[in-house]
Amino acid sequence: MASHRRPKQPSRARVTVLTAAAAAAVAFGANAANAAPSEKPDKDEVKTKVDKLYEEAEQATEKLDGAKEKQQKLQKEISALQDNVARGQEQLNELRDGLGSMASAQYRTGGIDPSVALFLSSDPDDFLDKASAMDQLSAQQVESLKKVQEKQRSLAQQRAEASVKLKDLADTRAELAKKKKEVQSKLGSAQKLLNSLTAQEKAALATQEQERATRAGERVDLGNSKGSGRAGAAFAAAQSVIGAPYVFTHAGPSSFDCSGLTSWAYAQADVTIPRTSEAQANAGTRIYSQSDLQIGDLVIFYADQHHVGLYAGNGQVLHAPHSGAVVRYESIANMPYQFGVRI
Repeated sequence: MASHRRPKQPSRARVTVLTAAAAAAVAFGANAANAAPSEKPDKDEVKTKVDKLYEEAEQATEKLDGAKEKQQKLQKEISALQDNVARGQEQLNELRDGLGSMASAQYRTGGIDPSVALFLSSDPDDFLDKASAMDQLSAQQVESLKKVQEKQRSLAQQRAEASVKLKDLADTRAELAKKKKEVQSKLGSAQKLLNSLTAQEKAALATQEQERATRAGERVDLGNSKGSGRAGAAFAAAQSVIGAPYVFTHAGPSSFDCSGLTSWAYAQADVTIPRTSEAQANAGTRIYSQSDLQIGDLVIFYADQHHVGLYAGNGQVLHAPHSGAVVRYESIANMPYQFGVRI
């Protein structure tokens, strides 16, 4: 017999939950429909972001340049220490060979003095520390042996210290390289934003950059910007590469970063200055008043001294600005001036 039971009705609680869920879905759909799409940054916002990333990349690059310079210097010091240690060991071996000859002579005449045997020991400390016990060894020879021992120990200590420093420096370089890679990744993201601009926006940015460089160049009175002495020669060298591209860690002759340009320019004037902007900030006499600057003086920018150029006269600096730019003139007022440096 068929059942005539009434279908079970949903509970009031279930109806309430379903109703609330439906209402939420409707509300979400309405909000989603009405939500404004994320706004694409305009060309000025993109440029601001890219300029900031350029600055961060240059900071990392200058530190990396410094680490490389220190490593090269330390490697030369280590090589010199190793050569000194080798020469000291040769001197010691020659002295021991002389004692061996003395022992052979004693053996032929009736045996080796026990004190001589001490000097033929394989233990250098035992050999040297007991040198004064041998009657046949002159005071001068004993003193020579002691000096060699002291030198050998000193050189070994210096070599060990240099090795530790070199390892620390390698770790620092690895960390700086990692930081630089991170900054370059940010630059890549900014470039993607730049690529998202319309052709008209890109052209406007390019025109803006070109006009900025042109105006700076026009404001430089080249007739009065020759300079004198080594500084003038360095400035002339930098002028000869105007238009060369900025490239991280490059120091000429066809591409440069900021301190690469200044160090290269002074090298053309037969003057060696440090490689990094921070080190160059301490390479001469500081000039705090812009009115006292002379053609060819270094000009240091930013509180951490991560940017440097050459004073070009008339309130202008000749420098390698940043990635994507070329060696050019620019107003000192465009960057936070710290001081000049007269080499």
